[in-house]
Amino acid sequence: MHRLVCLGLSHRTAPVELRERIGALGLGAERCPAVVEHATLQTCYRVELYARLANGVEDARDELIDALSHAHGVERELLIDHLYVHSGDDVAHHLGRVAAGLDSLVLGETEILGQVGGAFEAGRAGGSVGPGLSLLFRTAITAGRRARTETAIGANPATASSMALALAEGVLGDLREKRVLVVGAGRIGLQSLKALAGRGIAQTAMANRTRERAREVAERFGATAHGLDELENVLSWADVVVTATSSETPLVGAELVQSAVSLRSERPLVLVDLAVPADVERDAGAVAGVRLFDVDDLRAGLDDAMASRLREVPGVEAIVEEEVESFRRRYHELEVEPLVSALRRQAEEIREQELERALRDLGEVDAATAQRIEHLSRSLVKKLLHEPTVRLRERAGTGDVDEVADAIRDLFGLAAPRDT
Repeated sequence: MHRLVCLGLSHRTAPVELRERIGALGLGAERCPAVVEHATLQTCYRVELYARLANGVEDARDELIDALSHAHGVERELLIDHLYVHSGDDVAHHLGRVAAGLDSLVLGETEILGQVGGAFEAGRAGGSVGPGLSLLFRTAITAGRRARTETAIGANPATASSMALALAEGVLGDLREKRVLVVGAGRIGLQSLKALAGRGIAQTAMANRTRERAREVAERFGATAHGLDELENVLSWADVVVTATSSETPLVGAELVQSAVSLRSERPLVLVDLAVPADVERDAGAVAGVRLFDVDDLRAGLDDAMASRLREVPGVEAIVEEEVESFRRRYHELEVEPLVSALRRQAEEIREQELERALRDLGEVDAATAQRIEHLSRSLVKKLLHEPTVRLRERAGTGDVDEVADAIRDLFGLAAPRDT
């Protein structure tokens, strides 16, 4: 367990600029000799590297941070200031909570479970995920699925985008006959268009810095596509605007909003800014007829909307703990598998050598007799190894294996197992 580590940046610990600079946190991990397995989980609000190391975390942590710092051109001190680190079974506990939606901006969101599964599949397809991380991710996915089937943590599914629309509904009422503009064709923009389609809102538009990307996304949802140079006109058209770009400076200024409002027929305009840093200037909310919500408002709204989900948290935490406890046992068993394999391999080599010698000494032996002798040799080896391997796995499951493993290596003359 001491070889597992998670390094991450999230909306709670790092500004979006740093998260964007890092991008895929796993880049560079493959160049780090300390890393045996690795997988990257990247979402709108987090980027995390999960790794199984050749040695303990304390020995490899600095080496891994140096590799990531160099690969991404980020100052080591800046990375350390915003980086959180989990090690040992805390890694399983953290990923289990993530998959269950307990660590999301929107409590109990369902999308994160698919993203955890996607990270797992991407790691397996790329050959960077082996038995250790496979067990880790399968455990987390199981915890996430159980949380949503055994509790009401996922009742009335809500993402940041759907909650943004709920805020707009609180001002405008039913949105089905309203016009909604989404600014930004990233993950949240796609999520927003999907939420709009799910609510039966037909009058939708997409605006993006790159018009081609806007057109590509808009076509999937039956929306119209626009460039950012058309913002004034499309703002005057919309009743609700959801912004979610990665711009470092506001795209929607107060003057632009004032100008757009002047072209409207006294219709109210709701702006919901999901971007960090903000896409909309705060002063835009002071324009007559405009209601501006930002991420802080979203969190405040979630406090009320998620009250029922909060009551489910203890039950979900209990599920995560159950799965982590199972993970501990299975992971420790996994750690001794190389030793079990080495023991069996040595026994099989000896069996084959002695069988060959016995058959040679016996001379002409009919096939049936030779087969019975071979069966006898296999049976003897299996029975002799049964108790040692059972005891080894049992001790591994309790986390008390080092002394037994050392004794078996010493008694049977086995070298220390190679890291896998």
